[in-house]
Amino acid sequence: MKKKTKRSLACVAFILILAIFLLVTSYLFAPLGNQEDFGIRSAAANAILDEKENTIDILVLGDSGTYASVSPMQLWKDHGMTAYVCATSAQYLSLSDVLLKQAFEKQNPKIVVLEAYTIYRKMRFNISITNRIEGLFSIFKFHNRWKAVGRFEALSFLNTDITDDFKGYRHFTGVVPVEESNFDNPTDEIMEILPLNEEYVKSMAEYCRENGAQLVLVNIPNAKYWSYAKHNGIQQLADTYGIPYIDLNTVNDVVGIDWQSDTIDMGDHLNYSGAKKASKYLGDYLAENFALPDHRGDVEYLDWDEALERYLYAVEK
Repeated sequence: MKKKTKRSLACVAFILILAIFLLVTSYLFAPLGNQEDFGIRSAAANAILDEKENTIDILVLGDSGTYASVSPMQLWKDHGMTAYVCATSAQYLSLSDVLLKQAFEKQNPKIVVLEAYTIYRKMRFNISITNRIEGLFSIFKFHNRWKAVGRFEALSFLNTDITDDFKGYRHFTGVVPVEESNFDNPTDEIMEILPLNEEYVKSMAEYCRENGAQLVLVNIPNAKYWSYAKHNGIQQLADTYGIPYIDLNTVNDVVGIDWQSDTIDMGDHLNYSGAKKASKYLGDYLAENFALPDHRGDVEYLDWDEALERYLYAVEK
């Protein structure tokens, strides 16, 4: 019995020492700024950490189609909403979950928008575990930064953070028209959602409720890879867990996407023209269905007016 007790205590001690080591090295290797030069992956998505605390009312999660389609500055211009897009290329739900919880460390969003295409992206189990571990110990994200540590980054008094005027949106201007849309043929078919993915959505919805937020599932316009069968699967999922869901593909008569002029790659990603239309519809929907404050004219949000001026100059010139 004494030997077993000693072994158990040794195991506990080892785990505690390892955890402390990982926390310390995570702190030491953490980038001083949110720029890619400091080893940050998807710098735009992480720049939410440099927004003023508790100023973001809408958090947007999703993949590259999301950051090409949702413009927070359009939502600010139209409704005075403060939104931030934490989207990354080919985002898995496990990373969406990490970014969700990271955002709540400094923000208290009232609405969390999850682009539903992500729900159909198949996750390998190891990807899910890796994202969870990286969320706990950032050393696993930044372990390749050891060469930079101890050089100029040691000058921690330098202001190395950059606030993103686009708030996570990516601006595209090219045009490659759609030859044929995959969303033109209605069907009652329902595409299955993998159990692990469904569990993530359920968990994220519960986390939002526990923190005073509402999860909303949204599909941005996509003529290349989205389909009615996928739409039906998401609608079934949303009904099961009581999550609001809108699919902009089903209301294009109102959204007004012109697939001959509003896409950069035959219907997968929107350009600026398409993003303005999608963002306007999303903003109108959120304003109509949720009690979100209009911060325009509030002296605490003057930096958003200044960001809007710079944004409009950049995208319209």
